[in-house]
Amino acid sequence: MEITVNSPNVKYSDKYVEAKYDYQYTKAEKFDLGKILATNITEKLIFRTERKVPKLGVMLIGWGGNNGSTFTAACIANRLNLSWPTKKGTQASNWYGSITQASTIKITDEIFVPLSHILPTVNPDDLVIDGWDINSKTIADAMECNQVLDYGLQQQLKPHLETMKPRAAIFNQDFIAENQKSRADNVLSGSNMDQVNQVINDINEFKAATNVDKVIVLWTANTERFSDILPGVNDTSENLKKAIKEGHSEISPSTLFGYASILTGCTYINGSPQNTFVPGLIELAEEKGVFIAGDDFKSGQTKLKSVLVDFLVSAGIKPVSIVSYNHLGNNDGKNLSAPAQFRSKEISKSNVVDDMVASNNLLYKPGEKPDHVVVIKYVPYVGDSKRALDEYTSEIMMGGLNTIVVHNTCEDSLLATPLILDLVILAELFSRIQVKKAEWSDEEYFNLHPVMSVLSYLCKAPLVPDGTPVVNALFKQKSCIENILRACVGLPPEINMQLEYKVPFLMREYQEYQPKTKKTKLSNGQ
Repeated sequence: MEITVNSPNVKYSDKYVEAKYDYQYTKAEKFDLGKILATNITEKLIFRTERKVPKLGVMLIGWGGNNGSTFTAACIANRLNLSWPTKKGTQASNWYGSITQASTIKITDEIFVPLSHILPTVNPDDLVIDGWDINSKTIADAMECNQVLDYGLQQQLKPHLETMKPRAAIFNQDFIAENQKSRADNVLSGSNMDQVNQVINDINEFKAATNVDKVIVLWTANTERFSDILPGVNDTSENLKKAIKEGHSEISPSTLFGYASILTGCTYINGSPQNTFVPGLIELAEEKGVFIAGDDFKSGQTKLKSVLVDFLVSAGIKPVSIVSYNHLGNNDGKNLSAPAQFRSKEISKSNVVDDMVASNNLLYKPGEKPDHVVVIKYVPYVGDSKRALDEYTSEIMMGGLNTIVVHNTCEDSLLATPLILDLVILAELFSRIQVKKAEWSDEEYFNLHPVMSVLSYLCKAPLVPDGTPVVNALFKQKSCIENILRACVGLPPEINMQLEYKVPFLMREYQEYQPKTKKTKLSNGQ
């Protein structure tokens, strides 16, 4: 199903959906005595979206980990419509938790359509999956070892996963916890440049063997420590290239994978919290026009935080203390038990409220922030079932306090896996969208910026272009995705004014039109 918009501003051809769109925004200046001058700007734009959906390959770094093996298993289970017995009855495969597969966009108050149906998108059943891992287990053995999925489903999936074996991965013990060393029996040898060239060969070999049109490379491996940003090493694309050739010790495996991906023209997504995208790698992506996105999947506890703090601040309530405690027992938790790797996660979790705090200078003085503490403990027994406890303490009127405590138990990888799917599908879709000013020629269309801040909804620490504000508030992030998709098909942004229910003459016009819409058929009989 694909929505068709009946408008003189929308044109459909075999190749494109084109939509004329008036984009309105506001510029403002502050003057002395507290005066503000706001100026409304209207840009007349044309969005053009390529309609052909490519055959898409996904290459996962950390393929045998909890997320990688679960993602692969879920794709096959949904493709085959598998179901399995549980103590609560029969469970069927689904993609709950995915906004592309399990959420809708409002067209009218009576009609909602799946987000993936606004424009042509890749079907998850058609994905071709490959990848790398420092451990040599097959994906079947990894799935069994990771203990995420029910036994009955594992047994059905094993024959489909036994032939899937990860390619050797880049390994540098300096960047991940010492406790991961015993797993590393499937690693690349040679210099940094040798390893980059092998990853490039792996990508090209995968393309040739599967005849995919595009490849997206996604890091879902261990959290690394932060890389130091060093002048002359990783601060520019030219310096990064030189540092890789010289084998500099401060170039992380995730950055090497990113470098190889960008050189092959493959979108690269970082699903972990480390600073993979050092300035030199970002500059390289911008020079090559290759899409990048990250950092760190925003799944459970942090997603809730980006909703709850937004609610409190926008309600005029002042959060002054946010304490987040977690314990989990999967390999991610084991790796995060090392201080340097935990620090990477702590940074990505701690900055998630900054834009919301900065939005309200009535509550917070310049530079003032809530006390924000994050604790993560490794408890092997609980496995993938992460336990999270959050305490939000806020000041309310006249010196009063409000404390909200939230306890959250979730299967960590079953929240993160749908985010991998959404990142892949949306990154591919947005790579087919171009935009230009209405008065420009057809040769002057531009792709979206290579740094895909549009995917911020799915990331704890959104990567944005220089000079772009970071938005962490969840509903603003989701609204960004939805409204760009709406613009591409000529639908107005969803602004929730609902004047057709509040202004009498608009109410009459809307009610008169309603019966007709229920009887109208499109010319093609839809």
